[in-house]
Amino acid sequence: MRNLKIGFIGSGFIARFIAKAMIQVRHCEISAIYERSDSKQLAGFAAANGLGDPIVSNSIKEIVDASDAVAILTTNFARVTTMEQIAGAVESGSELKGVICEKPLGRNVEESQRMVDLAKSAGLKTAYFENMLFMSAINSGLEQLRPQMESMGGLMIARSTEEHAGPHSSWFWDPTQQGGGAMSDMGCHSVAVCRHMLTPPGKDPSFLKPVSMQCDMSLLKWGQPKYRKKLLDTYGVDYSKTPAEDFATGIVAFQNPETGQIVKGQFTDSWMFDKQGLRLSMDGLGPGYALEVNTLISPSEIFIGDEAAEAVADSEAALEKSTSTRGLLAIQPNEADLYGYVAELRDAVDAFLKGQNGTLTWEYGLEISRIVQAAYLSAEEKRTIDLTDPSVIDKLESYTSKIARGEGADVLF
Repeated sequence: MRNLKIGFIGSGFIARFIAKAMIQVRHCEISAIYERSDSKQLAGFAAANGLGDPIVSNSIKEIVDASDAVAILTTNFARVTTMEQIAGAVESGSELKGVICEKPLGRNVEESQRMVDLAKSAGLKTAYFENMLFMSAINSGLEQLRPQMESMGGLMIARSTEEHAGPHSSWFWDPTQQGGGAMSDMGCHSVAVCRHMLTPPGKDPSFLKPVSMQCDMSLLKWGQPKYRKKLLDTYGVDYSKTPAEDFATGIVAFQNPETGQIVKGQFTDSWMFDKQGLRLSMDGLGPGYALEVNTLISPSEIFIGDEAAEAVADSEAALEKSTSTRGLLAIQPNEADLYGYVAELRDAVDAFLKGQNGTLTWEYGLEISRIVQAAYLSAEEKRTIDLTDPSVIDKLESYTSKIARGEGADVLF
């Protein structure tokens, strides 16, 4: 079987994670990288690790022509224009099997729908990259609990928390470019993984129907004068004028369309977790059984004293979003696999080589966008959003939150 040639549009943080995952996946290589500041470094990594000898180009059409599939790993605000160029290249004669998009599919429902429509018009298979649904720590536990689910009933509540000390790039902090704050950045993970854990074994990822959303958003750490100044000095983002939430928490309810049973997902996402680094914690509760995952629990740990720490300043060498270079440090030796990147990439590669969609399609990504926007609407209007109300669904189709419009002070102050 020949390799699937994948063109990368994006060469930053997430692209590097996907490249690390690719080392562990057969039948794929990086064929092209869209030219940006980190593109040559990523190309060097690919060549050094047997992932191909990618071209570096500032032409989307050249990227498409050199590839069997393209991965959109660029900034949120560039997703639609990037996909328009990909679709244009295909419609002008370029051949492509499929297209990947890293979460979120769009900054709102309207953008996500546009992405879906463009892929359909170009006749492309799609894969929505939501890595947490592919985490073996979750899926192995769910598989082991399958007999209990079948005899006792499924999980009734799932809880998902994603926390770290904040993003690396200025556009992530800017709600008008990113589409919001912590909820847009990480809440899409949390509501998706809650839904996944609550879905009965063997059912489609979209089997459970969202029926309500209640969410509260706050600006806690990064709204304080000291930290507003740090954001302004470091990233040029002024949270006194255009703030985004650094904390979001809420409950999304789903209904089993076959039994009518209501199950609930509870999520918490924050940019103010000043501990070891990124923490993903999930748990599910069923009748007589439970599942729990915490990515900061590692079989390995190291200690670095103050004197030794002076020689090395790479705080993320052992753990994503780590904020410390000394003391007792947790190690995750294979973060690309731990967080699900390896399995999601393997799923997309296998699917595209067979001429199929990935397990998670862009239509699925569109649904997640709708749920996330319902969270912003709930926080903005300070009420529970009824996702079975046609008028609410209609409103969400063109809704852009105040936070994403740069008017977050009305919601957060």
